[in-house]
Amino acid sequence: MEVFFSDRIEDGRVILSEEESNHCTRVLRHKVGDEISVIDGEGTLYMCRLIRVGKESEAEIIESVSSWHSHPYRLILGVCPTKNNDRFEWFVEKAVEIGVDEIVPLIGDRSERKVYKKERAERIALSAAKQSLKGAVPLIHDPQSVSSYIMAAPSDAVKMIAYCFDGNKISIKKALEGAPEGSEIIVLIGPEGDFSPAEAASAISRGFIPVHLGDSRLRTETAAVTAAEAVYFNFMK
Repeated sequence: MEVFFSDRIEDGRVILSEEESNHCTRVLRHKVGDEISVIDGEGTLYMCRLIRVGKESEAEIIESVSSWHSHPYRLILGVCPTKNNDRFEWFVEKAVEIGVDEIVPLIGDRSERKVYKKERAERIALSAAKQSLKGAVPLIHDPQSVSSYIMAAPSDAVKMIAYCFDGNKISIKKALEGAPEGSEIIVLIGPEGDFSPAEAASAISRGFIPVHLGDSRLRTETAAVTAAEAVYFNFMK
């Protein structure tokens, strides 16, 4: 199934951008009269018929499907970008395929990467959403400090912090016991050097549950994908 993207839905019609139009009509050779599938990035799939081919092609909407291939929870992953940017981009791609709603690049006390530009991650997230057949494209936030995010995190979410220090920790599955469908879930994953003791203490004081991801020592990007999978399998029947 080929899926295209458009954020221009107007009067029962979809306008494809120059890039999407080029892929649709030049690469895949769709022509007027062909039916195509378009997501709006907000969760809706539109079944359309091409009515005009050009620099920006146009299609009429035949049918729409809301919450297309959505998941029964809202997941926010706060992850410290890795020193090797390719690894963080790999995480973004895989997290989108599994199911995530927001990704927050976090800069921690021990982060080796102190600057992060989100534009490429946004393109990867869009591509992964189309590839994995999802109607919604996750929001990639501007980077922010671990401490500021902890302070601003909503009080009614199920909030977790995964870290390697000694102390009592539970599994994500245990932390989600009793969480109903539709819950907002936040999981924080630290940098290569882990969260600092001060960051972990601050998170716990603000209601974050300390969790573990098993006995293996995981890289940042692996830990983040593992957390996404743990949440996914907790809610999938």
